[in-house]
Amino acid sequence: MIEISVNGLKKSFEIGSNILDGLTFQVETGERVGLLGRNGAGKSTLFRILTGELEADEGDVVIAKNRRLGLISQIPVYPGGYTVDDVLHTAFARHQKLAVEMERLTAAMAGGDSSEQTLKRYGELAAKFEGIGGYDTDTAVGKVANGLSISKEMRAQLFDSLSGGEKTRVNLGRLILEDTDILLLDEPTNHLDLHAVEWLEDYVRHFKGTVVVISHDRYFLDRTINRVIEVCGGKAEFYPGNYSFYAIEKERRYLEKLRRYQKEQAEIQRLTETATKMHEHGTELLHKRAFSIERRIERIRQTEKPVKARTMTNRFGEKEFFGDEVMHIKDMSKAYGERILFGGVDLRVEGGERIALIGDNGTGKSTLLKILMNEEQAGRGSVKYGPTVRTAYLPQIIHFDNPHRNLVDTMLYAKRGMDVQTARNRLGAFNFRGEDVFKPVSVLSGGEQSRLRLCMLMDEEINLLVLDEPTNHLDIDSREWIEEAVEAYEGTLLFVSHDRYFINRFATRVWELENGVITDYPVPFGRYREIKEREKLLANSQPQQKIGKKADKPKGNKLQQTARKQLAICERDMEKLEASIKALEADLEANACDYEKYSVLYAQKEALDAQLAELMEHWERLAEEAEG
Repeated sequence: MIEISVNGLKKSFEIGSNILDGLTFQVETGERVGLLGRNGAGKSTLFRILTGELEADEGDVVIAKNRRLGLISQIPVYPGGYTVDDVLHTAFARHQKLAVEMERLTAAMAGGDSSEQTLKRYGELAAKFEGIGGYDTDTAVGKVANGLSISKEMRAQLFDSLSGGEKTRVNLGRLILEDTDILLLDEPTNHLDLHAVEWLEDYVRHFKGTVVVISHDRYFLDRTINRVIEVCGGKAEFYPGNYSFYAIEKERRYLEKLRRYQKEQAEIQRLTETATKMHEHGTELLHKRAFSIERRIERIRQTEKPVKARTMTNRFGEKEFFGDEVMHIKDMSKAYGERILFGGVDLRVEGGERIALIGDNGTGKSTLLKILMNEEQAGRGSVKYGPTVRTAYLPQIIHFDNPHRNLVDTMLYAKRGMDVQTARNRLGAFNFRGEDVFKPVSVLSGGEQSRLRLCMLMDEEINLLVLDEPTNHLDIDSREWIEEAVEAYEGTLLFVSHDRYFINRFATRVWELENGVITDYPVPFGRYREIKEREKLLANSQPQQKIGKKADKPKGNKLQQTARKQLAICERDMEKLEASIKALEADLEANACDYEKYSVLYAQKEALDAQLAELMEHWERLAEEAEG
């Protein structure tokens, strides 16, 4: 069944320039669609048209009858005194309406109304109320709030007092609780920490309805979508697979189109030269043949020259580092009143390390970076740098001294001695071209401001690069530009990020900030995830022991002994399955361009994932039996 039908959609905000130019596509029931395209391609505009917030200039949009549609980018205005908990409970408007009518009927029956019509109506309402989970709303709110890291303290706060990111997170929770049929998610992971992103991934994978998502989080897309619609030049291009398939298939299509274009151009050149020679000979017969060849040339001109997005051409300057120790953090702590962010931090950083500082939102990651960059004071402790260390810092919130200056002047004021042409060349290398360089900095988007600040940083000779959420608000192309620059940089890197693709690509060491403690994992991100998963399984399998009392070595009865033997067998089976899944993941990557083979391999992997999940449940039961 078709859930969303878009036909010939056109929309412009400037005369003669259509942001959507004949966009046509359909979305079937239960599909998970990734809506991709560069920033400004019209993706969010399309969402606003689908929800009725904007009107299209031309074309038709049809949403299937009786389908509830929810959009995360819209944050409704709530009454002034509404708390976060009140906002979350607005998701149950249908439940509240039924409850009010049930209360009215209850009052009527208490007053002596025992008519068959009243009793029947009350029975119908009660059955419906129970069917939609009316008695479990508090449980549902608690589960969603937990998953999205909305704490009890935050639930009690006034909604108007929250930051933009926190409001987005609460609104996402409200949308999930509404139990809509079609989810439209516009950059849902932008303000979520790793824990919340993974929870949302799991929710989307098990969501029974239809999902259309705009996201620049490549891991999130790989794990949640099975089809890509790319908005390019106001029209739609289709890719039947996840993000990894899309990335490889897009490159394959580009190369195929380029080869076809080059072949056509070579044939056109050959025919043109032939026609020119015939005209030069000047006979009537040769002129006729030449005209015939020229008509043939016109028929050949079918393929436009494929264009690829320009890449950044600049790299971070690097200052040679002498010595082993880049930085030593000694017994550092930070608190705001009674709230302790972290304490007892004692860490050393050596040259060439690439460290990811990770943790939930609000734990103090950005604060630690600001202390290291001398923008804030620690409560206790100190940081010592090597004598030849030179740093560059990209903060999460970009600030410019004078946002009313244009881009060229901003570069010239920051880089004394730089001439105008050099400034324009550097800006051009970061895709600021033409008249764009004379725009005031204040009109740039968040992603463009990050790109401008990076343009300024890359001119420095540095050997310690500190980045706070460097890929936030950037489209996938811009993220790849930054990744290429970081890849080429050979100095020491310390960064905060929730972008798992970025972390996995660069982190050789992980600092985890949790409950005021920084735990050092001197391993890449993939290995860190394996360690955390093992720790979680182990914690779930170990019963809580009373503090101060040494646990006796369990002997157990025959049932426990049998469970322990089965537990060992189960663990071996889990290891084999994990190895098979890892091999399949490698095969999936190798066959991303072969859709049929990719689909078969993906189905095999899903089956193995399901087997592993069952084995894990069985493992947990056996572990409980083994412990008695």
